[in-house]
Amino acid sequence: MRILLIEDTAGLGEAVRDQIAGDGHAVDWIQRLAQAQAATRSTSYDLILLDLMLPDGRGLDLLKQLRMAGNNTPVIILTARDQISDRIAGLNAGADDYLVKPFDLSELSARVAAVARRYRGNPNPRVRIGCLEVDLSAHSVHCNGEPAGLTAREWALFEAFMQKPGILLSKSQLEDHLYAFGEEIESNTIEVYVSRLRKKLGRDTIETVRGMGYRLQPPDSAAP
Repeated sequence: MRILLIEDTAGLGEAVRDQIAGDGHAVDWIQRLAQAQAATRSTSYDLILLDLMLPDGRGLDLLKQLRMAGNNTPVIILTARDQISDRIAGLNAGADDYLVKPFDLSELSARVAAVARRYRGNPNPRVRIGCLEVDLSAHSVHCNGEPAGLTAREWALFEAFMQKPGILLSKSQLEDHLYAFGEEIESNTIEVYVSRLRKKLGRDTIETVRGMGYRLQPPDSAAP
């Protein structure tokens, strides 16, 4: 997923960024409200991690602005404000989840995955696609019962397909899921990773539409 992290505390921001990036997501870390407003206008994110107290304003105001503008990107609030009234205000403004600092980074990863599954319309973390058994929470894929052994970057690309199974995705759309701001993108990166996924998951799993992009065959059903 492409995730926007809005957090002004350097140490915590670095830890959260590294945790989420280690889970295979592309992370844009921003420390000010004005920068966050610009980022949400220019980039389509899959999820936002939002601190409530920023040097130049309140994260809650950004959340309200997004929801009033019809932006339904899932938002998880990260804050040291642990009063019940603060939690209620955040949830009523449109937040999807709320974590009080300090929090365990593994719990953050689990909540990110859970919110993402809800927005895909299937809270079940296990999905079947042909011969593939996918565990979204464990970031694992088994092909004909054998572990596929995807790397973090391979999983990130596969997850991009999983978010829109059966839908044609362009090369630039896929690159947005793999890279944060400022990262250098090799011209053939998507082709390389699609080739690797086909070797591990089966050559017919991902279809190429010449000159337009790629698509994943839709899932059969939720795995039992």
